[in-house]
Amino acid sequence: MALRLVELWGRLVHGEELRTKVAALPYAIVDGRIAFLLVTSRRRGRWIVPKGNLMEGRSWAESAAIEAFEEAGVEGEIGSTPIGSYMTISKGRRTQVHVFPLLVTHQHDSWDEKGQRHRHWVLMPEARRLLGQRQLTTIVSRYHRKLSQSAMSSRIAS
Repeated sequence: MALRLVELWGRLVHGEELRTKVAALPYAIVDGRIAFLLVTSRRRGRWIVPKGNLMEGRSWAESAAIEAFEEAGVEGEIGSTPIGSYMTISKGRRTQVHVFPLLVTHQHDSWDEKGQRHRHWVLMPEARRLLGQRQLTTIVSRYHRKLSQSAMSSRIAS
């Protein structure tokens, strides 16, 4: 139902069908520092986060978690609501990508798309430098700030 409303809104506002995709933002806290996992795109080798189509019978969050497993070989705790969304052009069509946080609990040595992509853990300054999509960079920066503030609050409360 929600997906259908997003598509209808896209047609109304933009005069075209708006595709919807989901993405996972894999992250981990290592030695008190927030690290994000980026992967390369298959066609151009640009640094991105795992993303893909909605899967029938799966929620948006579940679809994002599956993409992270297939494209980056990671599993973990996926957030149930998106932390942001951005617009892009995918295969010549306007696409809205909804980003879900994924706290990584397991990283596999082998995964479906290992031969097609590279993965790389980065801290926020490197994420800003490597991510080419400005709106995605903003989403990652905002989430980094939120996680940093949460960590600071819990230290103060202790």
